[in-house]
Amino acid sequence: MSLTTRFERSAATSEPALIKALILCLSLSFFGVFLLLPLLSVFTEALHKGVIYYFNAITEPDTWSAMQLTLLAAAIAVPLNLIFGVAASWAITKFDFVGKHLLITLIDLPFSVSPVIAGLIFVLVFGAQGWFGSWFLDNDLQIIFAVPGIVLATIFVTFPFVARELIPLMEAQGREEEEAAAVLGANGWQTFWYVTLPNIKWGLLYGVILCNARAMGEFGAVSVVSGHIRGYTNTIPLQVEILYNEYNYVAAFAVASLLALLALLTLIAKSYVEWRLKKETNAPSAIEGTI
Repeated sequence: MSLTTRFERSAATSEPALIKALILCLSLSFFGVFLLLPLLSVFTEALHKGVIYYFNAITEPDTWSAMQLTLLAAAIAVPLNLIFGVAASWAITKFDFVGKHLLITLIDLPFSVSPVIAGLIFVLVFGAQGWFGSWFLDNDLQIIFAVPGIVLATIFVTFPFVARELIPLMEAQGREEEEAAAVLGANGWQTFWYVTLPNIKWGLLYGVILCNARAMGEFGAVSVVSGHIRGYTNTIPLQVEILYNEYNYVAAFAVASLLALLALLTLIAKSYVEWRLKKETNAPSAIEGTI
């Protein structure tokens, strides 16, 4: 490409300094007003009455119970979604079968269904007046307004995250390496552990991080199936709602700050994983460029 052509292309795609400044100011203003300011207000209100009150608010028995339940729901939902996501991605990208497109569509279902509707579906199926509710009651099993219902709702709203991160990545990698491993005598487990997993590990971690963040912050579906029983079926988001409705604003913001901290940690982890994934993706081309 000639110097003249490069100059013409650069001139055609460049913008005046004033336009660049306006776009930058608009972006920073949007970031400050809609993202940074609300985040700062959460921590400001949480510490409004001092650090001692803040720690008392987040260690209060009902809040502590909400934190434990949130961690329990995430600890169950994330590994199950991890298994489902890997299995679904493997099946979709490595095999051709009847119903493949239907499976892809069903994976996206929680993205298109309101979480509140998802919660109502579980109430319809497992509630006292639901399809299987009477059977569960006869066997002294309670799903709705109990921990199992919260776990089921959390699994439903979070199960696309791992699969949706892995499917494009595994499709881009193709089947050549797995087929070569099979030709060399590797079984399915060896192929996955030594060939597939090293190639998808950062994409897998990325999906797990997003899945965990959504599991801990889910409100709509969990609110419907929980029954809002304090100290028993309230998660952190539900505890924030209860404290706020009781006009206990400082305590509500103190508990909300836990979710804000989770969001910040998720953002940091997400950025790191994106950096590592980009680095490993560009590594082959960089090596080829030196040959």
